[in-house]
Amino acid sequence: MTLALPRPVQHALPRVVGADLTVPLVDGRWARYCDLDSAASAPALEPVAAHVAEVLPYHGSVHRGAGWTSKVCTALVENARADVARFVRARADDVVVFTRNTTDALGLLARAVPGPVVTLDLEHHATLLAWRDREHRVVPAAATVAATLDALRAELAARPDAALVAVTGASNVTGELLPVAEIARIAHAAGARLCVDAAQLAPHRRVDLAGWDADYVALSGHKLYAPYGAGVLVGRRDWLDAADPHVAGGGAVRSVSVADGPGGGTVTEWLPSPQRHEGGTPNVLGAAALGAACRSLDPLIDDIVPAHERELADRLHAGLATVPGLRTLSCFDDAGDRTATVSFTLGELSAGLVAAALSAEYGIGVRDGRFCAHPLLARLTGGRDAVRASLGLRTGSSDVDRLVDALTDLARRGPAWTYALVDGRWAPTPDPRPADPFARDRELPAVPGCGD
Repeated sequence: MTLALPRPVQHALPRVVGADLTVPLVDGRWARYCDLDSAASAPALEPVAAHVAEVLPYHGSVHRGAGWTSKVCTALVENARADVARFVRARADDVVVFTRNTTDALGLLARAVPGPVVTLDLEHHATLLAWRDREHRVVPAAATVAATLDALRAELAARPDAALVAVTGASNVTGELLPVAEIARIAHAAGARLCVDAAQLAPHRRVDLAGWDADYVALSGHKLYAPYGAGVLVGRRDWLDAADPHVAGGGAVRSVSVADGPGGGTVTEWLPSPQRHEGGTPNVLGAAALGAACRSLDPLIDDIVPAHERELADRLHAGLATVPGLRTLSCFDDAGDRTATVSFTLGELSAGLVAAALSAEYGIGVRDGRFCAHPLLARLTGGRDAVRASLGLRTGSSDVDRLVDALTDLARRGPAWTYALVDGRWAPTPDPRPADPFARDRELPAVPGCGD
């Protein structure tokens, strides 16, 4: 199909690794992979991959080695810390702590919060589950952003002991943005601090910790066009310096001595943050990659990236509106800006079946399930799974058109191949595609999913 929309403007966007990847289809053909799952994990930028290859030979112990490569690796980590701070517009006295991902970063903050935590019910599980060991109150989102903010104000006024409000910057289900600066004002007026889960926001819009007057922000490298394995928590130092170390071990201590007497254990003087929470040998390549991604995206994230994605999102929404039986999901009736992430249901077809058919018959990768946001899907679909298409730097107008054409085919005629539930997920039967091209003859164990 050809949509009656303006031709997208070509921007000077960095290329991603695997932009020309081809994948097998069940009918024996091969197709260029149409990756519409960047909200789950975005492929690395080519400049990031080049930086990792460049620094890989410099292998040394960080902060505790006299050798030249140790000094180089120490500089890589500390320069990456500065790159992240600039990218998120941190204040001069904010601390940047490297973690494994956003979930790990929020788990670190959970150790430091000195009182109850308030969240909305539309959050990703990373935000909903981090506070299990302390009082956690969940505010149901209303039909509009304005009414949701009123409900948050009412909760904080009714029980004014909250230490932290934690919200997403952009929904991982619908892409809708929350007014972070206004939420910061609401939280501060009630004597609470604000943490922003920016995992879904940072690849698409400016994260502005100081401008928002937020207190903490968490994000993941693997959603920000860096390889897996690194994330950050950025924010105010006092809570973090008072908290028990997130990972106790070498590099996190100033001194350790053995207590007198049998069974006395150890007496430890911990370093301040960030070292306090980065015990053990750090993920040097992960930190370097995340810093490189921040350097690459920083000059583009205010205008070029949003412009690219808005053109594609407009094209996608216009196309999806033509697909019979397709319903897109929204949290709010008055949503303003949103990222190029869209979730939907397609008539009575199972979301898992739709996703399997898109992959097997069309070479299109999407996400299906409840997206680690079960309470939100319970409200939007009654708990039914949905399909999510998420666009990014790898996406072009032809990818959008391929998805719309494929969904139109599925809506009108259903899948052309046969499918069955295998270990709880829809899969082509038979499936002639190699499941593991790197170890074709090795039988892989079943891996349980996370329930999304």
